[in-house]
Amino acid sequence: MSRPRFTVRSPARPIVAFASLLLLALPVSAPAQQDVPAGGYKPDEIERFCGNIADAARDRRHANQLKELEVLKTDIDARVKLLDAKRAEYEQWMKLRQDFMAQASETVVKIYARMKADAAAERLVALEPQLAAAIIMKLDVKQSGLILGEMESTAVAKLTGIMADASRKKDPS
Repeated sequence: MSRPRFTVRSPARPIVAFASLLLLALPVSAPAQQDVPAGGYKPDEIERFCGNIADAARDRRHANQLKELEVLKTDIDARVKLLDAKRAEYEQWMKLRQDFMAQASETVVKIYARMKADAAAERLVALEPQLAAAIIMKLDVKQSGLILGEMESTAVAKLTGIMADASRKKDPS
């Protein structure tokens, strides 16, 4: 916007020119239009429109949520089937392991039962205390006594404590 040029020819002209410049410098504000609706619609028309589509929008949201739930349900069902298959595989593996361990432990017990007491004591001390205690508990009482008699007193105390805990009727924890 270019400013108009004023020339001074009379004493009143500078005041008029200054007032004109002030008016040009002030921002022009549009009159408030409260009755003009946004987008060309009246407020009551907007309310009626929203009221008319509220049920349809709610139904659509509900349908979308049901669709999402169905997808999640199929995913969960697939995961449950996979988990059941893994559990069955694990149970089968555990049964095979328990059968093997039962057979192996019987063989190990027979081996220690035929050993001399001093040799068995020397080897049992080298094992984990829980395993040694389990083997001693499965041996004949006379053979167990001979083996424990050949061990150091600290090892015997530890093994006896483990065997006593294992023979408790209640869970110690």
